[in-house]
This record gives sequence, structure tokens and C-alpha cells, in this order.
Amino acid sequence: MIDFIYRYGFEVAGTVASLIYLFYSIREKAWLWPWGIVASVVSLIVFYQSALYADMGLQLYYVIISIYGWWYWISGQTNGEQTSVPIKGLRWQLLAKLTVVGSMVYFLLLGALLYIPAMVDIASSDLPYLDSLTTAASIIATWLLARKYIHHWLFWVGINTLSMGMYLYKGLYFYSFLFLVYTVGAVVGYMEWKRLMVHNAE
Repeated sequence: MIDFIYRYGFEVAGTVASLIYLFYSIREKAWLWPWGIVASVVSLIVFYQSALYADMGLQLYYVIISIYGWWYWISGQTNGEQTSVPIKGLRWQLLAKLTVVGSMVYFLLLGALLYIPAMVDIASSDLPYLDSLTTAASIIATWLLARKYIHHWLFWVGINTLSMGMYLYKGLYFYSFLFLVYTVGAVVGYMEWKRLMVHNAE
């Protein structure tokens, strides 16, 4: 039991916090942000232990963007249950800009993962190309969530599917299951936000 807790304790805690985060995210509730912070702090430890350094760094970004998203959502609220911050659609012009930014982040992360571990004498990054890709895309998708763009859910379908395979390869079985749920949740979230978007437009 002690060995299980030592090996999987943080992973289980991160999975539970992440599932709660997903629930509030689908429901369009600002409570997703504090739970996202908890999940990110725990996940940072898990990914460091698994030598997935880009994902580890991503958790620091998640903490920062969660604070911003929490403020952005709550600043437009009249109370804890009803928000005046609208769900928005993503325009092609913004998508093009985000693609450029995401590509720059990808190559920056890839270079860091390929060369920095040897410079600071730590284990080489596992799966640097896939790790960089999912991390760069996640940075963009989380910003879209913070700004309430509905299409962030479609980004997550692809990101979560790739991440699920990566974590399965690394033996992170709880996180693999989590990202399977995330993939399904992204589809459900898109449909729910679409319904809310239509309802709010009436």
C-alpha cells in the first residue's frame, strides 16, 4: 500500500483534481480555475519524475493562465452562477496568428528539450518532439479557454488523444485514463458550450 501511494499517489491526486476541473469547465463555471491550479501543481511533480520536462513547464504556465482566466471570468460576473462574459467563436485571422505563435513556441521548446538537459546534467527528455507539440498546442488551447473561445474544445480533442498515447508509453496509467476521459469530455464540452452559445444568443 505504501509503495502504491509512493508511486501513484501524486498521479491519483492529479487525476482527481483534473476530473473536477473538467466537470466545471464543461459546465462553464469559474470553479474550474482553482481546481486547475491544484491539478497543475500536482502534475508538475509527476511530470518531473517522468522526465517530461515540457509538460512540467506547461504546468507553471497553467497556474499563471488559471489565475488570469479566473480573474477574467469573475470580473464579468454578476454572481457566482451567471456570467456576462460571452462564449465566442474563433475567427480565421486569430487562428492564423495563433498558428504562427504556436509554431514558434514549438521550436523553442524542442530546442530546449534537446539541448538543455545535457547542459544542466539531468536525464534527457523523453519523447521531445511529441512533448513539445502537445505543450505548444496546450498553451494556445488554454489561452482560448481563458478568453472563452468555444473552439478550444476542438484543440483539446487532438491534444488529449496524443497525450493519452504519450502517457501510456511512459507508464502513467492513471493519466492515460484521465486523458481518455478528457478526449470524450472535450467533445461533450464543445456540444454543451454550443448549446449555451445558442441559448445566450436568443
